[in-house]
Amino acid sequence: MYEHLEYYGVSKKVIEAMNKIDRKLFVPPEYQDSAYVDTPLPIGYGQTISAPHMVGLMCEYLELREGNKVLEVGTGSGYNAAVMSLLVGPTGKIYTVEVVKPLYDRAKKIIQQLGLENVEVFLSDGKFGLEEFAPYDKITVTCYAKEIPPALIEQLSDGGILLIPVGDEYVQVLKRIRKHGAKITEESLGHVRFVPMV
Repeated sequence: MYEHLEYYGVSKKVIEAMNKIDRKLFVPPEYQDSAYVDTPLPIGYGQTISAPHMVGLMCEYLELREGNKVLEVGTGSGYNAAVMSLLVGPTGKIYTVEVVKPLYDRAKKIIQQLGLENVEVFLSDGKFGLEEFAPYDKITVTCYAKEIPPALIEQLSDGGILLIPVGDEYVQVLKRIRKHGAKITEESLGHVRFVPMV
């Protein structure tokens, strides 16, 4: 279904994972006719489910590998976490945090229904990360921040990658941060459009 994402540079491995997770399950009933359209959709509470091409690109930019331990800030409906869970495999782990209680409840229920045992959903403020399970090989943020929360850099493992949209409501740039000991490198991956970090 998502083979067209190869045009964006999304690998077959990521596309296969996306084809296995039914996006329709993560979309509110009133938008299910548009579940497979390559566009963001509202999921309530001012939040959205990202467009499939953005999910694919972010998975690609994270360089997810079997066995990776991943922190996701902004569970939303749980779709991105579900896709990533297949990419890190049974030896990997996805920790995902959501600050909006109804979204947390809904995502947790869907993840359980799908039997994705390597995903744990937490009700928490993502700008503080999730210190009890740190460090993380990869951290991905699905909402924009005006600046990179220091806690996320601190909770990244040596050699790890942090992916985060940085900017304001008008201009946002997707940043990929790599941590090598005390050295932090930052790369801009292009302009994006996300909802704000709550």
